[in-house]
Amino acid sequence: MTLIKSISGIRGTIGGAAGDGLTPLDVVKFTAAFGAWAMGRTGIRKIVVGRDARLSGTMVNNLVIGTLQGLGIDVIDLGLSTTPTVEVAVPAEGAAGGIILTASHNPKQWNALKLLNATGEFINDQDGKEVLRIAESGEIDFAQVDELGTVTADDTYLQKHIDQILALPLVDVEAIRNANFSVVVDAVNSTGGIFVPALLKQLGVNTIHPLYCEPTGHFPHNPEPLPEHLTELRKQVVEHKADLGIAVDPDVDRLCFVCEDGNVFGEEYTLVAVADHVLKYHKGNTVSNLSSTRALRDVTEAHGGEYHAAAVGEVNVVTKMKEVNAVIGGEGNGGVIYPELHYGRDALAGIALFLTHLAKFNGPISALRASYPNYFISKNKIELIPGMDIDALLVKVEEKYMDQPHSTIDGLKIEFDKQWVHLRKSNTEPIIRIYSEAAGEQEANALANQIIADIKGILNI
Repeated sequence: MTLIKSISGIRGTIGGAAGDGLTPLDVVKFTAAFGAWAMGRTGIRKIVVGRDARLSGTMVNNLVIGTLQGLGIDVIDLGLSTTPTVEVAVPAEGAAGGIILTASHNPKQWNALKLLNATGEFINDQDGKEVLRIAESGEIDFAQVDELGTVTADDTYLQKHIDQILALPLVDVEAIRNANFSVVVDAVNSTGGIFVPALLKQLGVNTIHPLYCEPTGHFPHNPEPLPEHLTELRKQVVEHKADLGIAVDPDVDRLCFVCEDGNVFGEEYTLVAVADHVLKYHKGNTVSNLSSTRALRDVTEAHGGEYHAAAVGEVNVVTKMKEVNAVIGGEGNGGVIYPELHYGRDALAGIALFLTHLAKFNGPISALRASYPNYFISKNKIELIPGMDIDALLVKVEEKYMDQPHSTIDGLKIEFDKQWVHLRKSNTEPIIRIYSEAAGEQEANALANQIIADIKGILNI
């Protein structure tokens, strides 16, 4: 069993002993801490709650809502929802914060409490540490019987979220309708099966082939939307002669596409394509994390903008986007953050912007993909001796490549012309993750192997 307590939320496997997994006791403990923190920070006694469709969702939802009521907090329960929909609802409701019950791309045995502040954004490092401190201290006063919170079920935010997307100036419903797209949707039997087809219909997409769109929580494959997990979607796109396939993760904040020929568009290129569309009409800066493809930088500079890199993690990307006033940003895992709508990864907004872009491109999605610089990312890791000073090791690697452009804001990233390698230590294992990117798989692997050899040389192994 696993329980991971991080600044942005509590994630764990269901069952086992308290403190070893996400048990009912753990759910209550951390929900109470967050509720106490949110009330203390804002003075507001209202929190929005929504969940994906995973099997433990009802149980966790009941525990969370009951705990918040016990604190004297009124709960707006969105029921089956998406992460970006809850992010939209929090400020709309004037709430103190939000809790999304989802373990994102993790398998069915996992669930989590993802924590939002009053602006509907993930809480930052300082606030997350305070929530964890409150949880461990037990400094929580529950409400008397006459002051218990209320619960209001609200299923209107599906449409409210879609209405906000349709109102975006860079979403062209007429162009999408005229393109007469045929689309296959893989929603991994979670809430995307409700939200994505609803959005597509209102965008004017009349031919929708649903695949795994029943929100049962029985994931038919690994829910992370990676090429190796999308074999049936790729097959169905070809069989239906569809224009494209769309895949989202269980909480609908990650997005990827399949081309009409069954090849994947590439989750790294979701943000690249959406940014290309946005930058055509709204010149400005872009942001992605250090482990994302260089193609975003290429596209940004081609439009006269400036690209900026952030440390890995959505909250870090959002912080950098605000700092540089970015018009679009996100992560290479298929996460699109469009601040015109809100500061959170939003697959629904990404779908609307992408389909507008594809409709105006006036060609097949495979040709759109071919129009972008082609890079390959190689993902490797090297296991180290437990207890080893990994930070000191990274300093030695940095010294070896001191003359190359490099960044130490998140591990060590070294640039070699249009190639790069990014070294990050794991927070849970004695390993260094090594991501490298180049124009082809062979070159990317060669760069990774070069750095691995350097590390082994430093360690004399």
